[in-house]
Amino acid sequence: MSFRGIWVALATPFRSGEIDFPALRNLVNKLAAEGVAGFVVCGTTGEAAALSHAEQLAVLDAVLQQVPGQQVIMGLAGNNLRELLAFQQEIQQRPIAGLLTPAPYYIRPSQQSIEAFFNTVADAASVPLVVYDIPYRTGVRIERETLRRIVRHPNIKAIKDCGGDAETTMTLIADGDVEVLAGEDLYIFNNLCLGGHGAISASAHIRADLYVQMQQQVESGQLGAARHTFYRLMPWMQAAFAEPNPAAVKAALALQGLITPELREPMQSCSAATVERLRTVLAALEE
Repeated sequence: MSFRGIWVALATPFRSGEIDFPALRNLVNKLAAEGVAGFVVCGTTGEAAALSHAEQLAVLDAVLQQVPGQQVIMGLAGNNLRELLAFQQEIQQRPIAGLLTPAPYYIRPSQQSIEAFFNTVADAASVPLVVYDIPYRTGVRIERETLRRIVRHPNIKAIKDCGGDAETTMTLIADGDVEVLAGEDLYIFNNLCLGGHGAISASAHIRADLYVQMQQQVESGQLGAARHTFYRLMPWMQAAFAEPNPAAVKAALALQGLITPELREPMQSCSAATVERLRTVLAALEE
């Protein structure tokens, strides 16, 4: 299984406090038609922390009704290892491409504990594992040498790189033990040019076709054209994270009539000022 390409970190639409399954299915169909490699379900952008396990599985099942399992990665996060492993077994009853797993959040484990955690989850995996390196959400940094050891596990096939350390990114790409996917959208172009394999992107909800085009341009050696595509997308990428994710992404999708801008509390929808900024940026992107 290769995770090369542009994967969308899928938002979970809500309506009146409940999951909006018709909107979810329409959104998946639209993005699939625009050529994305696949979808990450119930990650950060999917507001998984605000969903029960039953709701997460319902979202996963709805997406699997729309696209083949090889196009679906499921988020798997937690700091209670026993509960996480039990949920992993439930998820793995579905035909999915992989699992996206961050280090345990809040408890700030040692490097040795982090390595043991990923080895345990990978040992229990019947599908490939994608390591989610995102220290500003978990509260703990995975050091470079720890990461290099972790990704040598035979069940770990990729990393979503949100670590913010260019040298670690380049080291992982050069090592060649895993596929390196950009997790910070403004670094997608850099990642591709350095030899990375693609991205797991929240902002790719909007004009996914241009993200796919940028990747294809880099891979075919059209760096000038790819750079132009990136700079065309950049104002939107910046606006997409003007407020805590996925508020701006949902607001942009709402402006396009695809979903409501609703988030689960304690998350709040975008301010009116941000919505107006998004309206301007989206209009420019279509010119």
